[in-house]
Amino acid sequence: MQSPNVLIKPNWLKKKITINDKNIDYVKNILNFYQLHTVCQSAKCPNIFECFSRQTATFMILGNICTRNCTFCAVDKGQPLPVDNLEPLKVAEAVKILNLKYVVITSVTRDDLDDGGAKQFAQAVKEIKKISSNIKVECLIPDFKGNTKSLKILLAEKVDVLNHNIETIKANYKNIRPQADYNRSLNLLQKSKEINSDIFTKSGFMVGLGESFKEIEKLLIDLKEADCDIITIGQYLQPSSKNYPVKKYYTKDEFEKIYMLAKNLNFKFVFADTFVRSSYK
Repeated sequence: MQSPNVLIKPNWLKKKITINDKNIDYVKNILNFYQLHTVCQSAKCPNIFECFSRQTATFMILGNICTRNCTFCAVDKGQPLPVDNLEPLKVAEAVKILNLKYVVITSVTRDDLDDGGAKQFAQAVKEIKKISSNIKVECLIPDFKGNTKSLKILLAEKVDVLNHNIETIKANYKNIRPQADYNRSLNLLQKSKEINSDIFTKSGFMVGLGESFKEIEKLLIDLKEADCDIITIGQYLQPSSKNYPVKKYYTKDEFEKIYMLAKNLNFKFVFADTFVRSSYK
């Protein structure tokens, strides 16, 4: 029986895709061989089979255990794994085998590390660029606890896109991102542009967590004022019964309305739809 507190998923959440099982197995085998993690697997992304089928994945460095307890996220929380100093090289080798032209690297949040993991990100970028300077690298980073020195370590390398997700409206942070800070995330995006004015900055957030359209608009305005270039907006899908419940499923028309709100603020690129995620396609 459906719990009265659980929203019934609407028809538009039934996604039909054509997948290539051989490609999926191929990607999994490479990840297993190099003992690499992906946010696709750890965060239970709904697009995982589609992306693996296209021989793409978002690499998640610094282990698969996060030091924070965001209630929307399926990534394991607890005592993090030791840093693998060979991990950046392993990521680069996987990139080379998969013949990727655009690479997305993210990580769990590592508040236990003095630099928040910035050196590991920087080394991964360096190793990938050794393969070819034409490979574009996007780093989807945690907030590094607002440490500008850590941000500078990463941006000293040839990062093409600096991505940091704001995730949700400010009012939700207490219940959904209790160890994060809304203004700190905005400041990180702004500081990235100050350090390197040529870099593309990017951020994403979810809808369906109890926000209003007015609050969405305010979030978009805040991101614009932080000089953010690229915005991704997708439907929150509860990854497990232990995670924060979905408060609303947005229709295509509602996503179009959000898209227009963002376009009218003159972001360089806007992606808004049900299954849009930070590194999707």
